[in-house]
Amino acid sequence: MSAPLLEARAVTRRYRMPRESLFRAPPVLTAVDSASFILERGETLGIVGESGSGKSTLARMVMAFETPDAGQILFDGQDLGQLSAGDLRRQRQRFQMVFQDPFGSLDPRRSVGWSIAEPLRAIGAENRAHRVAEALEQVNLHAADAEKYPHEFSGGQRQRIAIARAIVTRPELIVADEAVSALDVSVQAQILNLLMDLQDELGLAMLFISHDLAVVASICDQILVMQHGKSIEQGRATEVLNAPTQDYTKSLLIAAGA
Repeated sequence: MSAPLLEARAVTRRYRMPRESLFRAPPVLTAVDSASFILERGETLGIVGESGSGKSTLARMVMAFETPDAGQILFDGQDLGQLSAGDLRRQRQRFQMVFQDPFGSLDPRRSVGWSIAEPLRAIGAENRAHRVAEALEQVNLHAADAEKYPHEFSGGQRQRIAIARAIVTRPELIVADEAVSALDVSVQAQILNLLMDLQDELGLAMLFISHDLAVVASICDQILVMQHGKSIEQGRATEVLNAPTQDYTKSLLIAAGA
């Protein structure tokens, strides 16, 4: 039996805070506390919770931007925390991230084609211009847009460009961290539909992180609810939405109008 595409096994991440007194040890903030989940190939797992619940910290550990203090992040059965820098760089082309702020994630001094090609340069890929053009067309933009600059695009178009950069390495997993929260409602729907179309076309798995349970409900197969760094409820989206077991999940549903 093959390993899940992505698995978090009781991962914990702590941060040492500024010292409050000369005579006391610095306080420690536990941002993620023994969180676990499994994401299968081709599925979407929504991670939902209020600001400060640990969602983005968990995403950074999945992307291997940070290393867990305890537990493991396994990608296709490999512990990302145990890989060498070279092996991690080669693996990272298989998982890419879409950030919340599409303008902040693009270099305003560079053409969007240069930014989209950045992950390809990191892995030494060839035919970069062709792959950039292909990625732009996959997000319903034009190949000629590669020559333009970020300020020439709307917010929704910039998020399409950020998605093009994420898919240009032909990954198996996309991590979307609040990828639609900076957009207005009509543009949100367009980007969500685009992500679902790309998932069908490319066979992607997605880790979709949001504070908005209504958005998560529209796109996810599985839902993981986080509170104070802990994974307090998880399961099939229909089960979590229709029969939540935790009061916190119920309060999120009420806030979402579900």
